[in-house]
Amino acid sequence: MSKKVVSIAAGEAHTLALTGDGSVFSWGRGTFGRLGTGNDTDELSPVRVSFARSDGKGEAKFVGVAAGAYHSLALQDDGSVWSWGYNIYGQLGHGEENSSVPKVIEQFKELGATNSLSREQNAGGQTTFLKVSSIKAGGMMSLAIDNLGALWIWGNSPQPGSTDEEVFSLVSSSSPLPVWDFHGHTVVKVACGNEHVVAAVSVGENFSGADLMCYAWGNNNHGQLGLGDKEARARPQSISTFGEDSPWAIYEISCGAFHTAILTHKKSYDQEIESRCWTFGLGENGQLGHGNTMSTSLPEPVNGLPRETILISLDCGLFHTLVLSASGDVWSWGMEKGLGLCPGAGLAGDDAGDALFPVKLHCSEAPGGLFPLPVQVACGAAHTVLVAGDGDKLWAWGRGRSGVLGRGHTADSFVPAPLMWPSSEAGLKKEVQNQRNYEIKPSIHRSGSSSESATDRKLSDAMEELSLLREKHALMERYATVLHVSIFRKSLDQRNLPQSLYDSEVFDIKRELENVMEAADTEELARLQMFYEGMLAAVKDKLLKRRIKEFVKEHILSLSLGRQP
Repeated sequence: MSKKVVSIAAGEAHTLALTGDGSVFSWGRGTFGRLGTGNDTDELSPVRVSFARSDGKGEAKFVGVAAGAYHSLALQDDGSVWSWGYNIYGQLGHGEENSSVPKVIEQFKELGATNSLSREQNAGGQTTFLKVSSIKAGGMMSLAIDNLGALWIWGNSPQPGSTDEEVFSLVSSSSPLPVWDFHGHTVVKVACGNEHVVAAVSVGENFSGADLMCYAWGNNNHGQLGLGDKEARARPQSISTFGEDSPWAIYEISCGAFHTAILTHKKSYDQEIESRCWTFGLGENGQLGHGNTMSTSLPEPVNGLPRETILISLDCGLFHTLVLSASGDVWSWGMEKGLGLCPGAGLAGDDAGDALFPVKLHCSEAPGGLFPLPVQVACGAAHTVLVAGDGDKLWAWGRGRSGVLGRGHTADSFVPAPLMWPSSEAGLKKEVQNQRNYEIKPSIHRSGSSSESATDRKLSDAMEELSLLREKHALMERYATVLHVSIFRKSLDQRNLPQSLYDSEVFDIKRELENVMEAADTEELARLQMFYEGMLAAVKDKLLKRRIKEFVKEHILSLSLGRQP
């Protein structure tokens, strides 16, 4: 797993990737030092970012990455936050100068100090020191969530006015500031656009299952806050569509420059499992996926997506949106066919123009055109990067200038193309060529001896059988993933599979279920409970309907035979 990609993030024209061994890679445009390589040079393929630790304790290990328009963030496993790139608004969290090398944000480093005032006592009287647990960036601002669920924000971020607490203004701050409005609650997820922020926050003090509320604040000139108007908000305000009484539970959020996208699933399992994508804000390039170029200030579902599809991930670019399904489908919509490209970038005829409805993307290197187990997608201003195949395969498409697609050149790509990952560049090329060879079945044998013809026929039969096995394997993977996502509401991770599957041919489902429950956190147990209660209710309902149907059938039969019921 060490060289597999576990997380990606995209800025305006650069991309970051985090691998399983805690390394960070970057590529694309180098202006302002956003790649962290020590200079402003573009990188046409992924390069590893070096981090100079001051304590001399060897290589730093990282667990998260985030990208703003022209700056980058990385979260170390000890809670330290590093930043580099453009810094005119203080989005790096230190000083005002741009930085072409990663620097640690001292304020967060101090949170974990033994003499820090930023600590709390739990119910047992034990002291908990604060440290950052997740990071996010967008536009010219940066955000972080600490291990107690508090949200921090810095850079060019929405804040109350200096004279009026209700008047919105953008304030530049190089020091991370806590968002006190959520004190007593847990911030679970956060996303930000150019000038607005959307957060998923627990209803109570702690998060347990599907009890999230959605809050938004900042600029609202296109309705990107989802509050039903276009008035800016200085402080977080609840989006009523996803309120406590809503039938929809939030599990993913993303922001484009001036639009917002949210993934939800039905809170009740009484009916079939259903996930849905909602969008709102600026729509002039079709980035809302509603079939028109109108903006909307209230969340509306994207009806062009199949209702039976389980959506697992999404991201918004500047003016385009993408979603991934558990079965390997990828949909895109928005500017220039959902690629994010500006008009006239190279598409012509029927291929040109913005995508007003979701467009299903095709993977030419995979059987059936489905991406192998998509993991995550990241959208830049005019490019998109997809991690699939359990983290060992990457695809990129869109604008290629400055090497932002990571393919060793600057050409645009209008279809998903394999990215040159440094750990297995040669192997990737070979695998792509092999996949293409499998799709070419020889129809004319070479002239020569009968033994050569027999060998060709055997090779052709073997290729055909291998192709069928690959398709069957891909189908079983998608089936297992759909079942896992249906129950746990998160993608299947090979690292979490029971060890007994590797060690023995016998799989004790009862014992493994007990192990799963023992290792599960409160959120996972709540999801299991919801799933099984819903399934049990559905089974009881189905049995009752069948009994009623049989009773009516017997009653009608008795009447037709002249018997008294």
